[in-house]
Amino acid sequence: MKVNKNYRRYRIIRLQLGNFAFIAAGVLMAAFGLKGFLIPNHFIDGGIVGVSLLATNITDIPVSIWLVIFNAPFIFLGIKQIGKQFAITTLIAIVALSLIIYFFNFPVITNDKLLISIFGGFCIGAGIGLAMRGGCVLDGTEIIAVYLNRKSVLSIGDIILVINILIFSVAAFVLNVETALYSILTYLAASKTVDFIVQGIEEYTGVTVISAKSEQIREAIINNLGRGVTIYKGERGYGSRGYNDKEMDIIFTVVTRLEISKLKQEVLAIDRKAFMVMNVITDTKGGMVKPRPLH
Repeated sequence: MKVNKNYRRYRIIRLQLGNFAFIAAGVLMAAFGLKGFLIPNHFIDGGIVGVSLLATNITDIPVSIWLVIFNAPFIFLGIKQIGKQFAITTLIAIVALSLIIYFFNFPVITNDKLLISIFGGFCIGAGIGLAMRGGCVLDGTEIIAVYLNRKSVLSIGDIILVINILIFSVAAFVLNVETALYSILTYLAASKTVDFIVQGIEEYTGVTVISAKSEQIREAIINNLGRGVTIYKGERGYGSRGYNDKEMDIIFTVVTRLEISKLKQEVLAIDRKAFMVMNVITDTKGGMVKPRPLH
């Protein structure tokens, strides 16, 4: 029992150190994107970071101060919405980001507006994504989106979109239209980078296969693709030949998007009438999500 407790404590410490490394790297990347690209060239981004940059352009108060001020309400909101540990970690990360921006200087990489938009957005997106992998956020927009989602008919994505439309509209009025347009490009680069960092290049797809030849398909997936499968017991419903209550096995497996074509070929080679349903899965834990060696 003592060995199990020590092993569990070791796993927890290892996980916490990994999260700390993600957050530290995220804070540094975001600081580099802001000081090396956006701030010197008076560009903005979406979300709370964008509001902070916009406020700096209007008032000349350092962006580091605005980051803490604008994120503070959402950090407290995060205690209710997500949890105390998440809120505390987020507060520490945002304060660390603000201090680095305020006290440390980074070289200005370029003055080319297109490069600023793309690579500035990439660095900020990478920073936000790494922080999310570590269990916190550097921008409170997602927190307010989750909160409003529970009180409105809008989805989280719709709420974030509306917030950013308002930000860029104000930027076009306060700064100029050209800067606002380049800032939209910065936001798009950042959001795509966040998706890449959080979800990874191997975006997973859950595939459900319904076929009368389920046993052959199961063996093909295991032996030819090296993937694990889960079998559900089900019954046929109403089809082209009318109602049929015959029992059958339903196959579920998880593959990467690069393997979907091969999976289709394997299934259709066995049963051209097989019914397949595919759903995007952003993350997986445990099980055989990595292919085993095929012999």
